[in-house]
Amino acid sequence: MCELLGMSANVPTDIVFSFTGLMRRGGGTGPHRDGWGIGFYEGRGLRLFQEPRASSESEVAQLVQRYPIKSEVVIGHIRQANVGKVCLANTHPFVRELWGRNWCFAHNGQLADFSPAPGFYRPVGDTDSEAAFCDLLNRLRAAFPEPVPVEVVLPGLVSACVAYRGHGVFNCLLSDGDWLFSFCSSKLAHITRRAPFGPAQLKDVDVRVDFQAETTPNDVVTVLATEPLTDNERWNLYQPGEWRLWRAGECLAQGNT
Repeated sequence: MCELLGMSANVPTDIVFSFTGLMRRGGGTGPHRDGWGIGFYEGRGLRLFQEPRASSESEVAQLVQRYPIKSEVVIGHIRQANVGKVCLANTHPFVRELWGRNWCFAHNGQLADFSPAPGFYRPVGDTDSEAAFCDLLNRLRAAFPEPVPVEVVLPGLVSACVAYRGHGVFNCLLSDGDWLFSFCSSKLAHITRRAPFGPAQLKDVDVRVDFQAETTPNDVVTVLATEPLTDNERWNLYQPGEWRLWRAGECLAQGNT
């Protein structure tokens, strides 16, 4: 299985602390040696770093850790390949344009007997994850030829995720740069940090940070991960079938299918 990382914040925030913990799991404290990637939104732009090798051994990953990019929405992923060969084309997160925005997607799980009908969006690689992403966008494009608010799109997002879950394990993160959508099929967790901030200690590497020294009283930052990244904070564990929609660090909507 792969692992996911996401962030939604109300101010541009760096994710170096959480990213450092996840990268150690990519071939260090975990078996996810088959690639890693992370996307940072900057307005409508998307800065993307990917590499089809173990993140714990990656000089590019080390560069990202030394270069604290500030963003309000982030999606990251480390891969343990089960469908598709190990190569750059199969490295998450995947990106496509819809309605004039960059949509970013990462998936944890495996889908069996999954062969969606071809449409406008087609996979570049050969993973079930990218096939699901393209099918999801094809569904939205067919239902809504013109841009609509995310609240209108939301039932379609949930319905598609339920359908994919019928083929196996489907934990995912999805964003268009404004909002962040999370769906749990088997395992996902989140933590929302707000004032009063305190210290946090990573599980996978001896790194500790005092968020009070790094934030303002108005900051709200939600971090999502397949497994909790810290061992001295209380993370909220999703139930199978649970989904949430985030914007600016706050949960706008949630449900359980």
